[in-house]
Amino acid sequence: MIPFFPKAISNKGLLFYFISLAVVSLVFMNYTMGLPFMLIGMAGVLLFFYGSQQLTVQWQQLPAKQFAQQLFWVALGIRVVWVVFSYFFYIRQTGQPFEFESADALGYHEEAKWLASQPWKKTWDYLFVKRTAYSDSGYSLYLTVLYRLFGPHVLLARFLKVLMSSFTCVLLYKLAARNTDEKVGRMAGIFAMLMPNLIVYCGLHLKETEMLFLMVAFLERADYLMRSNKNDLLSIGVPILLAFSLFLFRTVLGAVALFSLLTALVFSPKKIVARGRKWVIAFWMILAVAVLGGGAIMNEVEDLWSHRETNQELKRMEQTVRGNQWAKYATGTVMVPMVFVLPFSTMVDMHQENQLVLHGGNYVRNFMGVFVLLAFISALFIQKNWRDFALIGSFVVAYLGAVSLSGFSNSERFLLPGLPCMIIFWAYGISLLNARNYRFVKYWFLFVPVMEIGWAVFKIGSRGLF
Repeated sequence: MIPFFPKAISNKGLLFYFISLAVVSLVFMNYTMGLPFMLIGMAGVLLFFYGSQQLTVQWQQLPAKQFAQQLFWVALGIRVVWVVFSYFFYIRQTGQPFEFESADALGYHEEAKWLASQPWKKTWDYLFVKRTAYSDSGYSLYLTVLYRLFGPHVLLARFLKVLMSSFTCVLLYKLAARNTDEKVGRMAGIFAMLMPNLIVYCGLHLKETEMLFLMVAFLERADYLMRSNKNDLLSIGVPILLAFSLFLFRTVLGAVALFSLLTALVFSPKKIVARGRKWVIAFWMILAVAVLGGGAIMNEVEDLWSHRETNQELKRMEQTVRGNQWAKYATGTVMVPMVFVLPFSTMVDMHQENQLVLHGGNYVRNFMGVFVLLAFISALFIQKNWRDFALIGSFVVAYLGAVSLSGFSNSERFLLPGLPCMIIFWAYGISLLNARNYRFVKYWFLFVPVMEIGWAVFKIGSRGLF
């Protein structure tokens, strides 16, 4: 087993990023991204590949408690630096401390400012009584409470995101360590700590950081519940309540959380959860669904499912109308096989600046995707230990499967909730490397620049620009 991120792979990750960026920039010179976006992407890629290679070796022998503390504090420091930098970067670029062409983020901020000045009853009625869908109510309520207590300070909200994102890294480490082993768990924690996308979202006024924190907390607590012998109300209630909290952020995420817990109860081996405990947890889960999940939430889930094909078609049509002529080919059949490596990295300037800020992190996802495939192949066909990953495996497969059929299959925001589980599989896939399967991995590395150049061709060609 390989307990660290190999230097040879780290170096290839850096090499093929710079090759991809250079080729795309030279071939499509008229659409080369601006220098600030290049530097942000380079910094993110260097931080991930070089930092992961160094720290997975240096922190390997630390006691578990000390490792968790260092993981938290380094994650905190990196994210604070980004939040401060991005705050002034966005002001300079857009005139306000919000991302380019801000819609949702600015809307959340203005809505919370308004609600913070209203009576509590009006706030409650607006968020939960007069709405037919609750999928944004949780974040709006959170921001409203924050603004009521401390005022509408953008930086304060983002520093709290830093705290939550740093805790998410620690929770992911614990979850990965229990599902694999301590060394793989440490790799996963370090990958999460240095992952550019997770860092960037701390500087945005969007709901994703809080949503990921609740999601990873649910998975960690649900996994702990199944492996422990505790049947008390707190141990059972916390993961179920966390699952239902996700409905207040994104409906499909809450539904997938409940589905993954049920799947884990059915398929997890006895060494993880005894048969008798399965029935206890299942009973409380069904009771919670009956009590908490009635009414609007279940109607929202049913409506989302019944209109899934229509929504996908409308999304593709909207993209085509906006000038993306090839969007009509992005059907679920096409996108599902690629969902574990999406979204592709945008390295050309199509006036989508937010994608350019994230292009380095998306490249990391493309490059590391091969280790997800390696982990899945091993779990299903070689070691055949897929039951050990019933919780996180069913969660990521169900969520990404739903997204790939929704019309948002290459949307970084919609794919983001799948990232924490995939980071665990990155670490697990790396631990499985040997001389035999590394030959396949090397071919993937060569394919990554083709992937990035091909996506640049798609972005430009679909708009009829050549």
